[in-house]
Amino acid sequence: QVQLVESGGGSVQAGGSLRLSCAASGYTYSSNCMGWFRQAPGKEREGVAVIYTGGGIKVYADSVKGRFTISRDNAKNTVYLQMNSLKPEDTAIYYCAAETVPTNRGWAACSASYGKGDFGYWGQGTQVTVSS
Repeated sequence: QVQLVESGGGSVQAGGSLRLSCAASGYTYSSNCMGWFRQAPGKEREGVAVIYTGGGIKVYADSVKGRFTISRDNAKNTVYLQMNSLKPEDTAIYYCAAETVPTNRGWAACSASYGKGDFGYWGQGTQVTVSS
């Protein structure tokens, strides 16, 4: 089992920054695909960013490219989402998620999981509110 706990959310003005953290505990060694998702009121959950640690591949949603950065600190079992130049439309609950994909499929499997939002472990979410 893997437990994920997000932190770092809050309220900021447009143009501000926040750094979300996702601390993983439990059997974390094999979680090689980590993602951040968000869900705004009245909207479906959407993928924000994903990192495949097997090859260091990172992919971002078009809406956050150039503003958000996903990273992972293996020593701390923590995944981060640095969010800069925040906009009101970034307001949402942010969730981190973890999955173990077969290494023989690697990024293809991680990408597929991210595209479908099909991860085995999810955090409880942290609220991000951006005011104009």
